[in-house]
Amino acid sequence: MKKLIFASIMLVALLSACGEKVKENKQEKQKPTGSIHLTKAEFLTKVTNFETNPTEWKYLGDKPCIIDFYATWCGPCKTVAPILEEIANEYKGKIYVYKIDVDAQPEIAAAYGIQSIPTILFCPMTGNPQITQGAMPKEAFTKAVAEILIKK
Repeated sequence: MKKLIFASIMLVALLSACGEKVKENKQEKQKPTGSIHLTKAEFLTKVTNFETNPTEWKYLGDKPCIIDFYATWCGPCKTVAPILEEIANEYKGKIYVYKIDVDAQPEIAAAYGIQSIPTILFCPMTGNPQITQGAMPKEAFTKAVAEILIKK
């Protein structure tokens, strides 16, 4: 009987500890990210309104931005995602890093002729965005931020 009571107490303690670990893991997974996922409505107000001005690029943001056109199933997109998170956190307050899921927002992708992913737009405050396709190393993103967006 003593062994059964002891085993029950140990089981409760173990389950309690596991519950705390699950809570910690959930909190880690819910950390805020530096990148911002945009819907069409948000894109039209934060980036550019391609519906009212389909032929001319006019950036609406208050800071330069990177726009990542991606898909959740895309291998190279998964490679680029953590790099963009690092860039978003390192340049927080200086640039935005926006993400557009081409499957969830096909109208935006179609408006800009996005046919392969990842496609990355570097959008300075003035002038037209510069575009690149495919996965790039962090050094290439850092260089593009410095030369295109921040212009140091």
